[in-house]
Amino acid sequence: MTRSRQRDIRRHAIVALPLLAALNCGAPEQDIHQPDPSSGVSDGLPNSEVPQFRVDPFWARELPNNWILGQVSGIAVDDQDHVWVLHRPRTLDARQRGEEGMCCVAAPPVIEFDPEGNVVSFWGGPGDGYQWPTSEHGIHVDSEDFVWIGGNAPDDAHILKFTKAGEFLLQIGQQGESGGSNDTENLGRPAGIRVDSEANEVYVADGYGNRRVIVFDSNTGAYKRHWGAYGERPEDLALPPYDPAAEPIRQYRGPVHDVAISHDGLVYVSDRTNNRLQVFQKDGKFVTEAFIRPETLGSGSVCGVTLSEDPDQRWLFISDSTNNVVWILDRETLEIRDHFGRLGKNAGQFYRLHTLGIDSQGNLYTTEVNVGQRVQKFDRVQP
Repeated sequence: MTRSRQRDIRRHAIVALPLLAALNCGAPEQDIHQPDPSSGVSDGLPNSEVPQFRVDPFWARELPNNWILGQVSGIAVDDQDHVWVLHRPRTLDARQRGEEGMCCVAAPPVIEFDPEGNVVSFWGGPGDGYQWPTSEHGIHVDSEDFVWIGGNAPDDAHILKFTKAGEFLLQIGQQGESGGSNDTENLGRPAGIRVDSEANEVYVADGYGNRRVIVFDSNTGAYKRHWGAYGERPEDLALPPYDPAAEPIRQYRGPVHDVAISHDGLVYVSDRTNNRLQVFQKDGKFVTEAFIRPETLGSGSVCGVTLSEDPDQRWLFISDSTNNVVWILDRETLEIRDHFGRLGKNAGQFYRLHTLGIDSQGNLYTTEVNVGQRVQKFDRVQP
């Protein structure tokens, strides 16, 4: 990856592609290309190198036992291409649970699907020896098949490690004990989690309360290091409102929402409401940054970050929870090459897009919170 590129990447030339989605679950699959003039995407000729996707409106299968999902706050794909979903059962109110009718029952917080979308296991919730988060947020399955879970409620100051069968193994941090962005024992409403299994380290995007990335030993939970924006020491002072015209601030605004680690040892951090993606070496040394639709206000444009499945991981996929699109970036240059999706409730559209997962075939999986409350699969297709 070229490390000499400019830091302040506000806008890049963008090559548009056919945007592929289905209009609704009952309609046949259709290819849709509707560039948003305000996005900066030009309606040029398709670039066959850039990944293209089509929604699969029939994935996953109907949930058993009259289950229904609350806000779906996390997704992960394991090495067998099983898809792991974390949702918030407590976000379902009486009307959504259908308490006055014939349905429904809140599903368990953790659900494992096979590649065809069938439920193969489920577990989660309070148990002996650990503190289940008040508001489930973030799930990761590492290369050793351990499942990591976090939470982003005001009292969630910890992450949990389980076996794939739901057996508790490790808790890092204590609920209600957050000491701020330089506390080395507790977290502060953590969001994304990734494990570097070769180094036995777990990286946490920390988070909705704190303003940092923090790294622990993934076997013992021992503190290793942490850093804030630009690799500097994080501070918890009040920050001015986000201003697209202002110089980038040198603190994460929050939430520090996701973290991903590339095969070549770079760490990608989502600084959601600053509308920026920052790149680091594993020791926290700042490399570069890119801004994604920097005029975005509200919840920000850089929510989740996922790398493509190819060995070189040429592409980055960014979920945008405000504009409700998935951005596709060239990882070498951090140029935006395309986007897909739009606000809506039909298949292929998003209502409060949240996190992303990818399988070994390059298919993407998306989650939605607020009243979106669903998982969608987007098949990688040939141009």
